[in-house]
Parts: sequence; C-alpha cells; structure tokens
Amino acid sequence: MQPRGIHHLGVAVTDLDEAVATYERLFGARLEHRDTVPDQGVEAASVRVGESRVELLSPLGDETPVGKFLAKRGPGMHHVAYEVDDVRASLAELEAAGAELIDAEPRRGLFGLQVAFVHPDAVHGVLSEVVSLD
Repeated sequence: MQPRGIHHLGVAVTDLDEAVATYERLFGARLEHRDTVPDQGVEAASVRVGESRVELLSPLGDETPVGKFLAKRGPGMHHVAYEVDDVRASLAELEAAGAELIDAEPRRGLFGLQVAFVHPDAVHGVLSEVVSLD
C-alpha cells in the first residue's frame, strides 16, 4: 500500500469545545469542520494547524470506542490516518500483508469520507486509519 501521506492525527478529548479553543489559542488552529458521526459514536472537529490537520474526537457515550478509550487511557493521541487512493483496495493489500483489520469494509467518516481502521496490534500499538478523498 502506498499512502499519499498522513491525512490527520486523531486525538481523543473529553470536552470538544474546550479542546478546539485550546488548539486555537496555543497553536493558531483554524476550525475546518465539525460534525457528529453517529456510526463511530463521536462528535468530531477537524482543525487545521498550518497545512496539517488534527481531528479532535469527543465520545457520544461511555460505551463508544472513543468513550472506552478515554476510560482506559485518558485524553490523548488516538490514531493516525493515512490518505489513500482507494480504501477498499488498501484494506485488501493490508490484509494480504498480514494486518488485522477492524473494518472489513469502508464506512463513513468525518467530511463524509470513506474510512476504515486497522487494529493497533498490527501497527506496533497505534490505531491506524485509511482515508480516501474519493
């Protein structure tokens, strides 16, 4: 698989408004997009820091993946998202290379993008996401 680059870094937070304000105040971030993604159990805000993007994730409940992450680990780095040409093809390549997938099929993410996750055990403890702009 040949990603185009890193699309964003995902950060789990307990208070989305506070996190957006912190990134704006400390790093001059600009809010790019904010939305609720019910399928993933989050309210998310994409902020631009220079040319880069950070996705702030606040859980919609304690039993959601991000809610469980926060309960276990607290706020902080949640995942790295890699931009690819085709999520479905990338999943097939990752699986063929031996990666354990969380998602066998792409699903809708923030911005309505096609996304899928790779289990952290396959990537040295880092939850990884593949994202396609198409």
